[in-house]
Amino acid sequence: MNAGIEFRGVTKRYGGPKSPLVVKGIDLVVPKGSLTTILGPSGCGKTTTLRMIAGLDAPTAGQILIDGQDVTTLGPAERNVSMVFQSYALFPHMNVLANVGYGLGVLGMPKAEALERAHATMASVGLAGFDERLPSELSGGQQQRVAVARSLVLEPSVMLFDEPLSNLDARLRRSMREEIRALQRRLGLTVAYVTHDQSEALAVSDQIIVMDAGLIAQAGTPHQLYEHPASTFVAGFMGEATLFDAVAQPDGRVRLGPLTLNARQPVAPGPVKVAVRPESWRVHEAALAPPEGALAATVRQCTYLGGLLELTLHTELGAIFIVTPEVDRLWLPGEAVALTLTQRGMAVVPA
Repeated sequence: MNAGIEFRGVTKRYGGPKSPLVVKGIDLVVPKGSLTTILGPSGCGKTTTLRMIAGLDAPTAGQILIDGQDVTTLGPAERNVSMVFQSYALFPHMNVLANVGYGLGVLGMPKAEALERAHATMASVGLAGFDERLPSELSGGQQQRVAVARSLVLEPSVMLFDEPLSNLDARLRRSMREEIRALQRRLGLTVAYVTHDQSEALAVSDQIIVMDAGLIAQAGTPHQLYEHPASTFVAGFMGEATLFDAVAQPDGRVRLGPLTLNARQPVAPGPVKVAVRPESWRVHEAALAPPEGALAATVRQCTYLGGLLELTLHTELGAIFIVTPEVDRLWLPGEAVALTLTQRGMAVVPA
């Protein structure tokens, strides 16, 4: 596997030697030509990790390699890396063409060649004909494209995205993440992408690195992290799973209250945690002879969202939040129901 980006034992602290580590000796690999998302809650170290790749922050210890070259001591201009910031950081007094071509001028590229490359890059991100527009005349999605084009025109070895979609509305976020993914695949770019949004990470990534308190909690494909989380933290973070105490039996089955589950991977007998996502539950009418061993529940709230229902229920296991596409039946507060589990969106992890 050719590494586009590699960290070897990288640590980072701000301040003196007694100040706490923000990044605590991590090893990671972003394969060349892939899109890797660094995911985690606020304060986990993901943005600091991205800034160290860019050369904006120097590591306290360890090595950083880009395309096999040790860049640990090199500044941002020496790394052939481009970064798209959350705020886009466009020059408000420059038109789109000038914004996109700015970096080429700084590098001393002849004007005719710079114009040709800027126009080609603008066309590749859907900005053909926008030459004279100012950033203030553009929508949020168009400003995002300008920021991407300004980075892309430099033909970097690595592109970095820091929460690039957080300023956009939900529909535009979906559209722009699809555009970024399509562009990355078409051009074979090596991309490191920071977000705190799990659905965004699942949608765009070849690899997801989940960080927790300066450490890597788990790295793998979206499918691996969602279906086979390695810890209670990853299970709870990926897909907003609820964690329940349960007991693994010698025959491999797991007892969760009145429910009996089949673990999808080997688990040692004894106390375990079961991570259950909102879409894993099925709701049955209590009056219609629900399946044997179902979990009794009482409806607290039912919210109709068009294509989905959101339900909050009270059970002997505590409050349970459910999302179901079965919208034909609206449940009333206080109504008795029964719950069973599917095998999808559920994982057993060590206690």
